[in-house]
Amino acid sequence: MTSTSTEFRPAELGTLVVLAWSGEAPDGSDMPYLLAYSLGDTAGGPEATAVAVERLLERNGLPRGGELVDGTSRPSLPVSLLVEAGQAVVRMPQLVAQADAPPEWLAAIRARGYAYLVFTTRAWPEGEPGKAVEPAALAEFAGAEETLSAAAHVVLPATTLRG
Repeated sequence: MTSTSTEFRPAELGTLVVLAWSGEAPDGSDMPYLLAYSLGDTAGGPEATAVAVERLLERNGLPRGGELVDGTSRPSLPVSLLVEAGQAVVRMPQLVAQADAPPEWLAAIRARGYAYLVFTTRAWPEGEPGKAVEPAALAEFAGAEETLSAAAHVVLPATTLRG
């Protein structure tokens, strides 16, 4: 009998959410950020979704713990960002996730040509899709050491359908 414990099933992630926002970067201009996380809403709860997200990140060569992966210099990176019709679409094998992109995020992505993705294994049940996220709550979750150290950090070049 063959073990399938390392097989990845997208349903194991639970509800995966991607949020787009922009904020001031160290250089003084706006940085387009993307935060990807699970709600932790599978039968196994947040612990199981953390394992599933970690497996997804590992399968795609995205280390956790703060090491920055620069996708602008790695054309073979299996993660991509499509920006089209006011949406940010993050794609990787077996996964497509999209977020509404606010106008200030779209302006920042046009100016920079890339976004900073934080894809964390830490579940955030309060960050439900379709529900307004208060800026303070987003800053608290996204900026928490627990979130950042459990995340892959990726600079993703933006592409569009228009070329």
